[in-house]
Amino acid sequence: MPGKKRTIVFYKTYFDEFFIRQRPKVRDKIVWTLELIEQLDTIPETYLKHLEGTTGLYEIRVQQASDIFRIFCCFDEGKLVVLFNGFHKKSQKTPRAEIKKAELLKAAYYEDKT
Repeated sequence: MPGKKRTIVFYKTYFDEFFIRQRPKVRDKIVWTLELIEQLDTIPETYLKHLEGTTGLYEIRVQQASDIFRIFCCFDEGKLVVLFNGFHKKSQKTPRAEIKKAELLKAAYYEDKT
């Protein structure tokens, strides 16, 4: 395995609350995906994609069998990925309410840093 290219940090307990509700196989896939994001120089859009219509908001994309999950994040200070809320995706489009929640959490994160 290559060395870490970026460090993942968690903002408050939003990600933990999402993570502990998942089945063990889903949790394993989330951990695998996060490790991949930490180690790859260039992350394929299959695993990390910028959300169109947002400023610096990304979604980590996790698929376990037919279940699709999204975890919102942003980059901070170069190589830092900050994880916010996550959800089980049940439709083609990412729900606007989930994006709005992530945008509010991102704003709160930067507010807390000052």
